[in-house]
Amino acid sequence: MARTVRFHEYGGADVLRIEDVAVGAPGAGEVLIRVDAIGLNRAEVLFRGGHYIETAREFPARLGAEAAGVVEAVGAGVTGFRTGDAVSVVPAFSMNDYAERALVPAAALLHRPEGLDAVAGAAVWMPYLTAYGALVEVGGMRAGDTVVLTAASSSVGLAAIRTARRVGAVPIATTRTGAKKEALLKAGAAAVVVTEEEDVVERVRALTGGRGAEFVFDAVAGPGVVDLAKAVAPGGTLFLYGALSGEVTPYPGFDLGMPALNIRTYTLHEVTTVPERLRRAEAFVASGLATGAFEPVVDRTFPLEEIADAHRYMEAGRQVGKIVVTVGAHAVGTHTDGDGAVV
Repeated sequence: MARTVRFHEYGGADVLRIEDVAVGAPGAGEVLIRVDAIGLNRAEVLFRGGHYIETAREFPARLGAEAAGVVEAVGAGVTGFRTGDAVSVVPAFSMNDYAERALVPAAALLHRPEGLDAVAGAAVWMPYLTAYGALVEVGGMRAGDTVVLTAASSSVGLAAIRTARRVGAVPIATTRTGAKKEALLKAGAAAVVVTEEEDVVERVRALTGGRGAEFVFDAVAGPGVVDLAKAVAPGGTLFLYGALSGEVTPYPGFDLGMPALNIRTYTLHEVTTVPERLRRAEAFVASGLATGAFEPVVDRTFPLEEIADAHRYMEAGRQVGKIVVTVGAHAVGTHTDGDGAVV
């Protein structure tokens, strides 16, 4: 039996329960891991509330697709992993790893680089794979390009700042209030637009000499995409990778006079479920970690017993970086929080 987070109905954080659930042996292509740390994502909050693009197949339902731990057993046909390997799980399958032990597809596992403990291993891959996958692998971002980042204080936003810097691009972060401006500049943003005080389009055009940004990487969607589209340079791309607004998202092309604008949705599965793309993405992130160009940014950790509080904290939107839930005593380490302090 393993302590497992489940919910029996859609609702707020209070629907989350920790229950003892039997864990079977890994099947063909599967690996059983001891989970030491879990990376929380906004998608799980939406899924728990019944507002995500994926719905629960049945109740009780489970959560989670990002974790770090140690391999305990491998199923038939699994190669490249063996008992005792330190690994990270990347989102590439339906949610199920808020638990002490989890069965996951071997295709969703990455070896943890030496020196990367479980908390860091649960915090680093999803943000950097998301940013790299959209902007570099799909978008082809190059040196000299400008990228506008919404929700820039999220773990993905911070990873996108560093990803842009690494390829020589210019990251412009947006944030609703000025509370996180200094943290974003410290993280490497070339400029920060405070949307409650400044016009995004005017500021982006001023910062780019009137050209606009080659890329906009938007986690919010909703009516705001019309203004974001105005900030895109001719032939540039507006990526929509989240829907935090919860509002209907219009197609802005016709309202803006049919400009030379590329607009597309993006999900991490475009990288994590395609072996060649995942191989390139893993190499890109691992090399960034090795050189110090990349690092996991952990805002706060919660023990598994406080999973509901962790969800409430995420919903409050105060974090800068990743929220990680620890399981047992195997995830101890030192990590950088959103302000650069060691926790």
